[in-house]
Amino acid sequence: MAASRVRFSSGGAEVVVRMNDNPTSRDLLSKLPLTLTFEEFGGREKISYLPERLTTEGSPGSAPRNGTLIYYKPWGNLGFYYNATGGVDDNLITLGTVEAGMDRLDRLEQGQVTVEAI
Repeated sequence: MAASRVRFSSGGAEVVVRMNDNPTSRDLLSKLPLTLTFEEFGGREKISYLPERLTTEGSPGSAPRNGTLIYYKPWGNLGFYYNATGGVDDNLITLGTVEAGMDRLDRLEQGQVTVEAI
């Protein structure tokens, strides 16, 4: 896997994610850079819908955990968990873990978010 980190930036705020090595993470990396819009969802996560679905074949399901970037198969969206609950779900693929900027997730909702490999 060439890039191991991804930066989400908006209005001076940055969130840096260390990516896992799985087919879904690699597919996301191949589509970068992207410009996305994030929104609050359910008091648990910040989500964004991708322009096209990612491959999920060969990527294991996972349990929601605070500080993870996930891909939700049924809706084709990315999500950052900050108030995670629940058990293992085959539809939930962990793409990576937030390394820096977890306290800036709210600022991702304030406009366009640039997503790029670093």
